[in-house]
Amino acid sequence: MASVSATTPIDLVERVYTSLPGRVALGRERLGRPLTLTEKILINHLVDPDDQEMERGSSYADFNPDRVAMQDATAQMALLQFMTAGLPEAAVPSTVHCDHLIQAKVGATIDLGVAIDTNKEVYDFLKSVSAKYGIGFWGPGSGIIHQVVLENYAFPGGMMIGTDSHTPNAGGLGMVAIGVGGADAVDVMTGFPFNVKWPKVIGVKLTGSLSGWSSPKDVILEVARRLTVEGGTGAIVEYHGPGADSISATGKATICNMGAEIGATTSHFPYDRNMAVYLKATGREAIADAADKVADDLRADDGATYDQLLEIDLDELKPQINGPHSPDRAHLVGAAGVGAAARENDWPLEPSACLIGSCTNSSYEDITRVASIARQAAARGLTAKCELLITPGSEQVRATIERDGLLADLEAIGATVLANACGPCIGQWSRPESITGRPNTIVNSFNRNFPKRNDGSAKTLSFVTSPDTVLAI
Repeated sequence: MASVSATTPIDLVERVYTSLPGRVALGRERLGRPLTLTEKILINHLVDPDDQEMERGSSYADFNPDRVAMQDATAQMALLQFMTAGLPEAAVPSTVHCDHLIQAKVGATIDLGVAIDTNKEVYDFLKSVSAKYGIGFWGPGSGIIHQVVLENYAFPGGMMIGTDSHTPNAGGLGMVAIGVGGADAVDVMTGFPFNVKWPKVIGVKLTGSLSGWSSPKDVILEVARRLTVEGGTGAIVEYHGPGADSISATGKATICNMGAEIGATTSHFPYDRNMAVYLKATGREAIADAADKVADDLRADDGATYDQLLEIDLDELKPQINGPHSPDRAHLVGAAGVGAAARENDWPLEPSACLIGSCTNSSYEDITRVASIARQAAARGLTAKCELLITPGSEQVRATIERDGLLADLEAIGATVLANACGPCIGQWSRPESITGRPNTIVNSFNRNFPKRNDGSAKTLSFVTSPDTVLAI
């Protein structure tokens, strides 16, 4: 059995980069035009780049992904099926992440202990099967699958599939990362190709730079407003332009993550300096150095064309809050925006809870920003006026914010820190019926806000916004 690495082996990355220039040249020759970044990455992962059709939106193609990631709720059946294949190990690097079965109720320590006891049989099964077949195992409390993948496994120009709809989070590091079902994961783990319709490409050109209260979350909320929850179906969203270079890698991940809410196959950004900075900060300097050598092929060609093109001036972007009941129902933050809509629709104005976290907004950068606001609030004698719940995206994030005093800043204004898991974002949240039994409003930095999504109550109105805006509210 091959050794299991807690990062992406540099030899895997170098294999991808070695074939990239030749495959890109072949793609330009076959298509007779400049290539988008999407096309470059997909062509480099084609099983047969010489003969497979590459017509956007119509032809189906077979791909060889670089890795597979599974969360604990979907991994159970996938691993049961994989075991019947009779293979000694997974055909590609694969990981299991225990993040979906931890219910938020009291706080991190107690909730995690209850989950480990309640789900012992599941965790033991996943751990033992992973050990037997050379699959990386991230146990309960280690973090949310997509944050862990970003910190350890994602790399520019790579391709992965994951058994969760927010797998596109890895696009923040320039990866084509697609959410799939367990059957597709088993196919790839047993050596079969991943078959999917060649996607259309939606370009989003970003100019200017974010400032003030505007954040990366507002970029995807604006895209959702324009495209709606169905506008990205059958397409990969490719962000580009000078404004893209001003956004951090974790900010890019936030934007790509919520591409799932517009129906996109995935979303990603071109390789840039901020990605290199993040790779080096997370102990992957060798990958950054390798990416630098093929940087031209990790960006779209000049003159590349898109099936649809949106343009967003970040200088003009205002903080948004979307909801309730749909992530594309957009309002500007403030009395004239969401405040007016709340009064018109008789939505409860005072939130019953505010929540920061989920795979969309639980990075060190996210929590650093809200901790700064918390310090300013505490200095003025302010505390949270409703339940305030914070979910770190990973144990690495949690340990780092504890080391830097940020947890203490948040707890000083009344925040409760939850386990490093999905928790309330996916409905793993135990709330008293005295709250859920009546109309109430929650404000969060999550991704989905459909009825009953967070606490099982159709009477809870969920609004999605940036972590900064959540804390301010």
